[in-house]
Amino acid sequence: MKLALSYFFDTSDTKIIQSQQMGVEYAVIGSHGDVETEEEKPWDYMPMLRMRNRYLALGVKPLVVEGPPPMDKIKLGLPGREEELKEVITLIENMGKLGIEVLCYNWMPVISWFRTSFAGRTRGGALATVFNYDDIKDAPLTWAGEVSEDRLWDNLKWFIERIVPVAEKNNVRLAIHPDDPPITPIRGISRILINPEAFQRVIDMYPSPNNGITLCQGSFRAQGADVIEVIKQFVPQNKVFFVHFRDVEGEKNHFKEVFHDDGPTDMYQCMKLYSKLGFDGPIRPDHVPTMEGDKHDHPGYTLYGNFYAVGYMKGLMEAVERELNK
Repeated sequence: MKLALSYFFDTSDTKIIQSQQMGVEYAVIGSHGDVETEEEKPWDYMPMLRMRNRYLALGVKPLVVEGPPPMDKIKLGLPGREEELKEVITLIENMGKLGIEVLCYNWMPVISWFRTSFAGRTRGGALATVFNYDDIKDAPLTWAGEVSEDRLWDNLKWFIERIVPVAEKNNVRLAIHPDDPPITPIRGISRILINPEAFQRVIDMYPSPNNGITLCQGSFRAQGADVIEVIKQFVPQNKVFFVHFRDVEGEKNHFKEVFHDDGPTDMYQCMKLYSKLGFDGPIRPDHVPTMEGDKHDHPGYTLYGNFYAVGYMKGLMEAVERELNK
């Protein structure tokens, strides 16, 4: 496994150096290349080259892009989706040229990752993100109006049929992420990736070594799925390209994110299974509580919580390695 950290908000040299000092060798980045002119887009070759080289110079290799260019027109099947598709293709082609191996994307139009509160409390009073369906069940429709599940599945098929061959040609693996939260609909917009069966459907939709999933443990746990069984289902198929290592307590209508060692999931058994079943891709801590003294400007992605999670994950990895190599 390749332990990684995300760099979505803090992309400073300081954080990259701190990561390297903790023994984290890989980076998960947004499509945010270092743009120098108004004509450049973040996913163009030169901005991504500058970005990659800056990380490499500080001892960390970008391995995953999480969050492609805008895709709402693709997801909704609106005019302009061909133009959006061209931008995604540009990103994938440049990832291939620069050796960035995995693109993590989602199929949540308009409303992506969503919480109803960022002020929940977990162990020791740390701030945690919370989802409570009762808070939004009567919320109005968005500009997109009613969006059916069939519409989303049809547009996902349209996208996959066009983008997987591009990924194959450029040696980039496509890792689709679960809907978070796994509630359908939200403000009139359906969610379709809300159970393990949906992910098997995506995999079977276009059989390819480049068409797979992001196994976000917290999302599957919120669905009510058994995370251990999800790992057993998808890792042996070689369809897990990226892992989000996190946990939640509660259920899909009302859940709270917790410290990695403080939830209901057996995290040691998860880590053991990844290793035992042969997963060797990138794995990163995801959605951490905000600890005392840390900034709360980007809930779920705070510094202290991520550093704590890295230490915990490194300990699990070492324990698993020793057990399996006895």
